[in-house]
Amino acid sequence: MKRAGNLIQQIADLENLYLAFYKARKGKDQRIEVIEYATHLDYNIKLLQNHILSGELNVGNYTYFTISDPKIRQICAASFPERVLHHAIMNICHEVFERHLIFDTYATRKEKGIYLALEKAKCSMKKYSYVAKLDVRKYFDNVNHQVLKEKLQHLFKDHHLLGFFEQIIESYQTKEGGGIPIGNLTSQYFANFYFSAADRFAKHELKIPVYLRYMDDILIFENDKVKLFDQVSQFCSFVGETMQLQFKPLILNRVDQGISFLGYKLYPNIIILNSRSKNRFKEKFRDYAIKLEKDQWTQKDYHSHILPLLSFAKHAYTKKLRVNLLTKFETSIK
Repeated sequence: MKRAGNLIQQIADLENLYLAFYKARKGKDQRIEVIEYATHLDYNIKLLQNHILSGELNVGNYTYFTISDPKIRQICAASFPERVLHHAIMNICHEVFERHLIFDTYATRKEKGIYLALEKAKCSMKKYSYVAKLDVRKYFDNVNHQVLKEKLQHLFKDHHLLGFFEQIIESYQTKEGGGIPIGNLTSQYFANFYFSAADRFAKHELKIPVYLRYMDDILIFENDKVKLFDQVSQFCSFVGETMQLQFKPLILNRVDQGISFLGYKLYPNIIILNSRSKNRFKEKFRDYAIKLEKDQWTQKDYHSHILPLLSFAKHAYTKKLRVNLLTKFETSIK
């Protein structure tokens, strides 16, 4: 694949920088740092343009916090000016990363996402006898900096841009020479791209008939159990040797036993919420109802949170659960 070059001028273009600002501020208009940046918008955009053209970036200004949804994770949030920079870079570099990915990787991509991955998995449950699930152990924490930088050099030939990527990568680590921050836009692209060589190995070398990946969650389908186990073994060896990553214990089931994937439990003829997702759904539903009832949220706030929650539940057989919760909520506010 031909490497991309001469992108710095496009990244530094004022129209692109203003677009990056509007993307970065989406849903964050009331935050102080966003208001302060917007108050002197023209000055800040011009300053960012100068930094990009000179190569004098200010990166690594992170704020750390922990979430537990659904499992405990440390989120690393870049400062707002840095988020504008990330958007500016990826506005231009998006298509380069996109061209390198196989069709059946679904995370952080336009017209892909959880529900399309779920649909592909659901169809495959009806066509194959066995399914294997692989999950990388602490994926973001174990992305190797040197390996990632070498992979980026196969995509881009502009040393100025590669220098930007190196500064962003080296601004964070969870161990010596490793780790990218959960929460950065650039990390989403880096993490998706980092695994792309393994995707192609699975499809082109191992000839796996159905392989699908959502970031570090992978499903592989096959009718022959022995063949599936052999494919998985070769795949794990490749990932360990070339990407320095390890998987959690393998789950290999007959499809009629079901498989957990992206918060759901999949069977050939039905999809349900797995236990963790079901409990989380009920907790969030009650929490949102309480916030609305106590006037902590407006109707607009409530709808902006409850609609995605209900959408997630509707992709599984949850009608009885949703009816029961809605009935209890309606009773409580009468």
